[in-house]
Amino acid sequence: ALPISDAGLARRLGERMAEVEEALFGHAVSRAPYVTTAAQHLLSAGGKRFRPLLVLLAAEAGAHPESDDVITAACVVEITHVGSLYHDDVMDEADLRRGADSANARWDNLVAILTGDFLFAKSSELTARLGADAVRIQAETFTRLVEGQILETVKPGPDEDPLAHYLDVVAGKTGSLIATSARYGARFGGAGADVEEALTAYGEIVGSAFQLSDDILDIASETEESGKTPGTDLREGVPTLPTLMAQASTDPADARLQALLAGPITDEAEVAEALDLLRAHPALAEARDYVIARATEAKALLAVLPQGPVREALEAFADLVAVRSA
Repeated sequence: ALPISDAGLARRLGERMAEVEEALFGHAVSRAPYVTTAAQHLLSAGGKRFRPLLVLLAAEAGAHPESDDVITAACVVEITHVGSLYHDDVMDEADLRRGADSANARWDNLVAILTGDFLFAKSSELTARLGADAVRIQAETFTRLVEGQILETVKPGPDEDPLAHYLDVVAGKTGSLIATSARYGARFGGAGADVEEALTAYGEIVGSAFQLSDDILDIASETEESGKTPGTDLREGVPTLPTLMAQASTDPADARLQALLAGPITDEAEVAEALDLLRAHPALAEARDYVIARATEAKALLAVLPQGPVREALEAFADLVAVRSA
């Protein structure tokens, strides 16, 4: 999932990711086989594993990246993320996740919600192994994640900027956990406070860019490319960066598109029409440019690190996030 030019770093990360992958399935086990099957469903569907990979990569900036706590922290962030996906799919009424049936489609909403809760509980158990400060960081992160998810369902007030509201949602839903991924890696890998602070800020920005590019993919990609049902946000009436930019247009030619974007689109023919109009609209390119600019901002924070394979890989990570929308 990450282009790394240094063979030694690539080998180390590959070996540690294999440890993380095995540990993830071990942690998602219940006394009840039914619960284990449900909890491992989305883990088995794969995914890019950006969050645990960032933990491992950030740990390379420290004195002891091989620490067992780094592996535990990598599992914490991925299990937290996967747990949130079960809830996301219920809210979105999505049928697909990572190219497989979503849990709510395979079972029902109740099973999906409780499975997400089970995984959150497992992530809390693991966090307790990392100490009281890690528990505090995880609690603060989870608060921001849930707040972001709630704010996504609330329309901005008449005096609020819709785009600023949207970016707050993104920072909470996605930026918070990816920031914690970078922080955990730096901290448990033994990096200094200055490096931990810089990489936390880097993770926050890259995390927001990751979500923004994911929302762009909801418009720009076909199902076979992304593994998700395109137009999910349109069906739910969820504003995103490209739709907000399109709605801000004053071009009379955009009247039809803006009418479609005024609320949830329930007719599948109109979903297809809105997708076609958005894919041809300048707002999509504008949104992509914004994501690339954020990635550039994140890379500037890496000046605290010496030139070398770790810094180059973190720069490549930011670049990869940016071009996911392309």
